[in-house]
Parts: sequence; C-alpha cells; structure tokens
Amino acid sequence: MKEIGAKEFEAEVLQENGLVLVDFNADWCGPCQMMKSVLEEFAENNPTVKVVGVDVDDNEDLAREYMVSGIPCMVLFSNGKETKRVVGVQSVKKIERMIGV
Repeated sequence: MKEIGAKEFEAEVLQENGLVLVDFNADWCGPCQMMKSVLEEFAENNPTVKVVGVDVDDNEDLAREYMVSGIPCMVLFSNGKETKRVVGVQSVKKIERMIGV
C-alpha cells in the first residue's frame, strides 16, 4: 500500500479514473496498524481498486477537509468523488462488500 501526502492526493485520488480506497491512519494507532495487513490482502485480491494510505498526523488539513474524526477511516472514491466510508477495523470481506467487488 502506497503512503501519500496532501501534495500527491489530487493526482493519486481525485484525478484517478476508477476506484481508490484511502486509508486515513496514524503510526501510533494500534487498530490502524492491524488494518495495514488487511488492506494489503484486499489490494492483492482486488487489483482493480487502488489502495493508498494517508497519515493524519502528517496531513492534518487533508484529514480535516475530509472530516476524518476517527481512525482507521477508509474512504472510497470513484472517479475522484467520495462514495462511501467506514471507520474502525474491518475484515477483507467487509471491505469487499462495502465496495461491491
């Protein structure tokens, strides 16, 4: 899973055609660390969905802009528009159901 910052967000997420799952997380967050392996497995099983991570401590303005109040927070973008979000630890199957893949 590629980690991106505010500078890459527009090109990597907003200008991307197709589905992008953004994981808002933090290094100190235990549940966020648990989600990394889940998201890596999800990305491996679903190559048509781009998965990126955003550290909320390093990108506070971006987290605020997308109203991230709890982490881990996975936000799905379709063709640059937010379509769904889920907060908390999820399984690969739950993420797949959320996205519809």
